[in-house]
Amino acid sequence: MKLKQQPEDFRVEELTDTVPADAGDFALYRLDKTGWTTPDALAAIRRRWQLDFRRLSYGGLKDRHAVTSQHVTVFRGAKRNLSHERVTLAYLGQCAEPFTAANIRANRFTLALRSLSDSAVAHAEDALREVAVAGVPNYFDDQRFGSVGEAEEFVAKEMVFGRFERALWLALAAPYEFDRADAKREKATLIELWGKWPECQAKLPKGHARSLVSYLAAHPTDFKGAVARLRPELQGLYLSAYQSYLWNKMLAAWLTATLGAENLTTVELKLGRVPVPVRVPEGHRAAWESLTLPLPSARVKPAPDAAWQPIVEEALKSEGLTLAELKVKGMQKPFFSKGDRSACVRPENLSHTAEADELNRGRKKLVLRFDLPRGSYATMLVKRVTGN
Repeated sequence: MKLKQQPEDFRVEELTDTVPADAGDFALYRLDKTGWTTPDALAAIRRRWQLDFRRLSYGGLKDRHAVTSQHVTVFRGAKRNLSHERVTLAYLGQCAEPFTAANIRANRFTLALRSLSDSAVAHAEDALREVAVAGVPNYFDDQRFGSVGEAEEFVAKEMVFGRFERALWLALAAPYEFDRADAKREKATLIELWGKWPECQAKLPKGHARSLVSYLAAHPTDFKGAVARLRPELQGLYLSAYQSYLWNKMLAAWLTATLGAENLTTVELKLGRVPVPVRVPEGHRAAWESLTLPLPSARVKPAPDAAWQPIVEEALKSEGLTLAELKVKGMQKPFFSKGDRSACVRPENLSHTAEADELNRGRKKLVLRFDLPRGSYATMLVKRVTGN
């Protein structure tokens, strides 16, 4: 199976109930892009219009290897369009508030799964019928774990346990599968000269790593201080990755304990296989479809009768933690998010067509169309129906 053989094979359209008006301090735009990350596209717009980054707001990150459409606001922005390579910004009108994730109602996907055999198409169509009845577990998919390196260690876990030197080493020096040549050179220097901070500082190019090493050259043992100086967006990525991993463990435990192996199959995620239901016994259907689990954090205060508490405790026990310990001690920021996440997601307006694959001779392609709530991963549905 080939996914994203070309950007047009993965289309995402952001759906919102926000209605542009004639008045308001925020100019609302539709951002259409192909082959760009959302941050890179916004950076190009900022350069063209000479904008401070604090004037821009958007709801979510959209895939790079895709054709995507989303919404952006600019505080007192220009009432005109912009075009830059494969990025276009279309002015829609004004609104009173900046556009955020709360304004996203859903995301609409059109995906082409290519190079399929006849039997693979038949298997996918069977799985789609199961999904229509049982739904899909709302796991965080691999995109959430881009900050987890080849050793599959979590920066945030080391921070929680107070092992700040290890956390910093993972953040700065741990190898990643997709490291570019300049990043590999920088990490080789850090690994070779770790602890020899003045010498390391002299050999590193200008940038974030060098600024942290400069701090350590003046404060050789203050690894907590160096971690606190990691860019805020990186700190947020590290904490959300570990929290999402724990949430996935909680959901996997609930499915295994409640539905039983006879009603489950598995799909492969970056950090291991997870169970997904092929059917849900009638006696468990209501519980499954209404199940929400909290994002684990010391900020969560469970009620005495919280049904999910044993699941949380068991998931954290395997990590050597309790819920009350899931925080970064001695630092006001960063902190783990607080909130609930639905366990079961049911793709809306789900349809599919199977036809000859014009890019892969003698093979089939399966085109899927569906809507998902914000924060849910289309790739989980792909893995569910293809077994990959």
